[in-house]
Amino acid sequence: MIKKLLLELKGKLEEQKASIEAELGKFAKKDENLKGDWDTKFPKADGGIGGQVLEDAADQVEEYVNLLPVEHNMELRLQSINLALEKIKKGVYGKCENCGKNIDEERLRVLPEARECSKCGK
Repeated sequence: MIKKLLLELKGKLEEQKASIEAELGKFAKKDENLKGDWDTKFPKADGGIGGQVLEDAADQVEEYVNLLPVEHNMELRLQSINLALEKIKKGVYGKCENCGKNIDEERLRVLPEARECSKCGK
């Protein structure tokens, strides 16, 4: 792979990584015990009066439940990005994990964390 392209894609991967981590940091925190895992923060309940407390608690639970799949998807994307960055370090970036052929430059420009060529990844 051309060194200029490799540097461009590495930069793009690092930008995406920083962006995803910043977005995750808004509603989740890194799990200190499990590398690459994030935990959605459960909102703190504020004191209220009567039924309002229950309504607020229900809203907070709903928000938490809605953020769980978002966290999961962002974690998966972050894992793919980290894997691609590791492959760059090892000098094996841009090879299809299935057939071993080079992944098309166009595909890598669109999806720099791609692990498979267009034929294998469909």
